[in-house]
Amino acid sequence: MMNRKSFDDDLIMLAVKNKGFTLLEILIAIFIFAVVMSTIFGTFNAVISRTDAIKNGMGGYEMARICLNRIASDLNAIYIEQKPLYHPPDFDDPPDPYRFIGEETFAGNKSFSQLRFASNEHLSMTRNNENGIAEIVYYVKEQGYPESEFVLKRSDVVYPYDEDYEFEEKESDPVLCENIEAFSILYFDKEEDEYEKWDSDSDFLKYATPYAVKIKLKIKNNDGAYTFDIKIALPVYREKSD
Repeated sequence: MMNRKSFDDDLIMLAVKNKGFTLLEILIAIFIFAVVMSTIFGTFNAVISRTDAIKNGMGGYEMARICLNRIASDLNAIYIEQKPLYHPPDFDDPPDPYRFIGEETFAGNKSFSQLRFASNEHLSMTRNNENGIAEIVYYVKEQGYPESEFVLKRSDVVYPYDEDYEFEEKESDPVLCENIEAFSILYFDKEEDEYEKWDSDSDFLKYATPYAVKIKLKIKNNDGAYTFDIKIALPVYREKSD
């Protein structure tokens, strides 16, 4: 018959033998841990990437919204000289200081729209509180080195212009929008006919100004490109001359 002390010693020895894990159990545990951590890290990385994409998208959306609102404000305050103050220019007359010009220009090796018109929305960039009608020009410029990018800039020169004044791009012109992929404008007459260019000093257009404009702005970021469109009916326009 086994005595009490011998029985207790056997139990102690059995417990000591079964105290650790086998190598196989350790490897299985490490594998399970690695799978769980990979899943957690993958989910976390996806959430972070999605958050960054949303931030980039919202940043681009906000920049485009501010830019298009600025253009709309300028166009809603457009100044157009009407008849009988206005009369079609003769051959040797100087250009109409309040003319409306929409044309295609190049920045780098890409083509963009350039828009010129007169507006009451002059924004003074100096300490002098200048007021009055201004020549507003929206244009795209290439900048940056070694990786070039395109930016949309706004020129604002208050009237009266010098006799020999001609528009020139200036480094001091403020940037409204960065990472420009496309900036194009379509012009519509009163009959809703569409034009890719417009010159209110042109006999072809009978010295009229557009009835409406449609602006397409496309900007890019690390996640792709975003396109924004807006059509603006001008508050005033000059009808065709007979």
